[in-house]
Amino acid sequence: MIEVKNLVKQYGDHTAVDDLSFTVGEGQIYGFLGPNGAGKSTTMNIMTGFLGLTSGQVLINGHDITEEPEEARRCIGYLPEQPPLYTDMTPREYLTFAAELKSVPKDEINGQVEEIMKLVRITEMQDRLIKNLSKGYRQRVGLAQALIGFPEIIILDEPTVGLDPKQIIEIRDLIKSLAGKHTVILSSHILSEVQEICDHILIIHHGKLIADGTPRELEQRMRSSVVELTAKTEDEEAVRAILRTVPGLKSAACQRPKNGEMLIRVTPEQDADVREALFRAFAGGDVPLLMLRPENVSLESIFIQLTADRTYKWVRRKRAKPVEKEAEAE
Repeated sequence: MIEVKNLVKQYGDHTAVDDLSFTVGEGQIYGFLGPNGAGKSTTMNIMTGFLGLTSGQVLINGHDITEEPEEARRCIGYLPEQPPLYTDMTPREYLTFAAELKSVPKDEINGQVEEIMKLVRITEMQDRLIKNLSKGYRQRVGLAQALIGFPEIIILDEPTVGLDPKQIIEIRDLIKSLAGKHTVILSSHILSEVQEICDHILIIHHGKLIADGTPRELEQRMRSSVVELTAKTEDEEAVRAILRTVPGLKSAACQRPKNGEMLIRVTPEQDADVREALFRAFAGGDVPLLMLRPENVSLESIFIQLTADRTYKWVRRKRAKPVEKEAEAE
């Protein structure tokens, strides 16, 4: 469906996209993630033909975006972060205009506009001026524009930015409904949203691909060995005495009890699985366990781990060495 091969985009001495390669399959929702300045919007603009590339290749359904731009663009519907709306038009007028620009056959325009307005639920707003619509409805109109011509690929850049919680849920459900009939590439900073609706996740940092997989695969890859327990006790000393009988523990942290229950986080040595040993130890110590589970690894924590910029930490360590030596000399 989409092949990005060794893509490079430079602005003078700055490399925004650095030898980026990935493949997007058919009929799924892809989350395209990265911190600000990672190169997401640049990559999307190149994929949609709005921005030239420095080197590399982008194929859309086998069409090279540089050599066959018209054929490639015909396969794509694009909603940028700021929808390109003509606010003095009504939604119907605007979508009709968009259909003409996309060379939809004249005898199909009215039918397509009607079908798409119904799909994105703006039929009742079709004759109001776009400038008088709410942010949520404007976003729907922008999404409707991306769907004109029923392209196989829909690219959405921050489609829920600035929306209230109700509008976010509505747009999210709408995006889910597109899967199967369309391939969707979604860029968003709302990671819980990406985790909920995306089948596959791509993460880039400094213009390079650093993660590629399903949410489940990324969770498995970044799986934490920490175990969380809830014990029905307020006696921290008793808990620590039990933990001392369990081999292979590196550290343990206990939170102040609430309502007679204590939360404990246990870190084993060398990623050992200590859950059974913990269960038996607490049972033997006559302290009931109400919960025992591996620490949940969220997409947020995976994202932070993968995109953590270690340059600053490295500089701190580099500078700290002379200070430590001076202290030793004294």
